Amino acid sequence: MYQLFIGNKNYSSWSLRPWLLATELEIPFEEQLVPFDEGGSWNKFRKFSPTGLVPCLVDGDTTVWESLAITEYLYESHPRVWPADKQARAWARCAASEMHAGFFALRNQCSMNCGVTVSLHRIDEALQKDLKRIDELWQQGLSRFGGPFLAGQEFTAVDAFFAPVVLRLKGYQLSLGQQAMGYCERILALPGMQSWVEAGINEPWREVTHDEELLAVGDIVEDRRV
Repeated sequence: MYQLFIGNKNYSSWSLRPWLLATELEIPFEEQLVPFDEGGSWNKFRKFSPTGLVPCLVDGDTTVWESLAITEYLYESHPRVWPADKQARAWARCAASEMHAGFFALRNQCSMNCGVTVSLHRIDEALQKDLKRIDELWQQGLSRFGGPFLAGQEFTAVDAFFAPVVLRLKGYQLSLGQQAMGYCERILALPGMQSWVEAGINEPWREVTHDEELLAVGDIVEDRRV
């Protein structure tokens, strides 16, 4: 059985991607949650991950790191990871890759935190540009492939890659168009997503660095963490 090494569910947006993908597609795996350490976790994570980062998938003698590589590795044995339709699959791969490599303003200004609601001090031009592009991309996928998910009727890897964005939109009270916000509600309602958020809220660990990032960009108006 696969072993999936992840970081704190409250903070680790990268870990959420393959975890939610495997969970929603009912791909069996053993969760190995290794909490972040204050001051850095590289040495601890290097015991299972060549980069010292999470997520990392171990399949017997094979180790796969980076969320996009893990996704493609799972696809080789589980075709439902990507859409069956060739055009939808090509679009989904492009959109997931764009998320994997871009949207730096959203990442940097709105770090993921499942258990808090934040009121941003401001939405600058760079963040507004990211939000506009996400809205455009989601509307394109939903309209072109008919929904309710980004590349058609089934949840696939592209939805998993944008799941952390959905949590950021909710946590930082950011709005997109009506169609995109409806998609957010569908992702938040997924059993796997609800399980992840609940676990994140109930984690006993806090990392000061992540919380300081929140306070640098806004005010915490609600903290639901244990």
